[in-house]
Amino acid sequence: MRIIVGLSGGVDSSVAALLLQQQGYEVQGLFMKNWEEDDTADYCSAAQDVQDAQAVCEQLGILLHRVNFATEYWETVFSQCLQEYEAGRTPNPDVLCNREIKFKVFLEHALRLGGEGIATGHYARIQAGPEGYQLLKALDLEKDQSYFLHLLNQSQLALSQFPLGYLTKPQVRNLARQVGLANFAKKDSTGLCFIGERPFKTFLQQFLPMQPGPIEDEKGKYLGEHQGLMYYTLGQRQGLNIGGRAGSLEQPWYVATKDRERNCLIVVQGRHHPALFKRQVRVTQLHWISNHPPTCPFSCHAKTRYRQPDQPCVLLELTSQRGLIEFVDPQFAVTPGQSLVLYQGEICLGGGIIEETI
Repeated sequence: MRIIVGLSGGVDSSVAALLLQQQGYEVQGLFMKNWEEDDTADYCSAAQDVQDAQAVCEQLGILLHRVNFATEYWETVFSQCLQEYEAGRTPNPDVLCNREIKFKVFLEHALRLGGEGIATGHYARIQAGPEGYQLLKALDLEKDQSYFLHLLNQSQLALSQFPLGYLTKPQVRNLARQVGLANFAKKDSTGLCFIGERPFKTFLQQFLPMQPGPIEDEKGKYLGEHQGLMYYTLGQRQGLNIGGRAGSLEQPWYVATKDRERNCLIVVQGRHHPALFKRQVRVTQLHWISNHPPTCPFSCHAKTRYRQPDQPCVLLELTSQRGLIEFVDPQFAVTPGQSLVLYQGEICLGGGIIEETI
């Protein structure tokens, strides 16, 4: 059985290829290049990454394919993210990237190459059951990436494998070191999906020009000027440039909301200010991995951002792809545009886009 592994040049995808080869699969690698707009050595590591991927393939004795999905990435991921930022919301490009690139155009390309399935270096698990495929959390909860994979459907899960789902990151690096993979200690990639780590505001200004406006407190007092609502997210503390120090009488300021009509950024003082916490959330574009929405009221857990501990909640209303969710405890900085992902134990049920808070 031929499996096409999405090789990024990093240690995770390399060990995924190694494990599948050890299990007897015919493994081939596929390196995706998805960004070219400002492909410079300062930020884009694609040239080094493809060299690392090629070195791994040569060591494992497998073929490496290369493909450029920059057009698809721009049209289906990045342009949509720009629209969300411009509308004052905070999108999650990694979630979109998985749905539109890694498990769509990459999967389709892999099948054209004669692959019978694909694999990636994601930390998650797939389990087949009598009612279809389930997406499970990785055993290493510190690395679990099911949050970013919650939009996958049954056909995508049926053709995908996550070999690292039962391993911890130290185990992955140890395996790479034991077999002599040159990238065993390579730093994990961070930043925007396929774009890399860079100064976010400066990067976004290339596509969304500054739109300065006032910064006010909840009583309307003018505190300073922002450069554009799209450059800020709810709960943000750094980069406001209006003073405030932790541990002092003058508590730090946090972004509480955005008034788009007045182009005004509303801030409050203190991490525990009530304006920063919301109990009810309206979610749109709800996707259920099982294709079977639950009956309301439905008790489960949810994350409103990656690495957040699971929070107990109740799905109160469900109409088509929209839902109303109430948390047991008020949640900090629930941000429109971000993903809310639902869980029942280790099972990822699906999720949707945060539309508004109540």
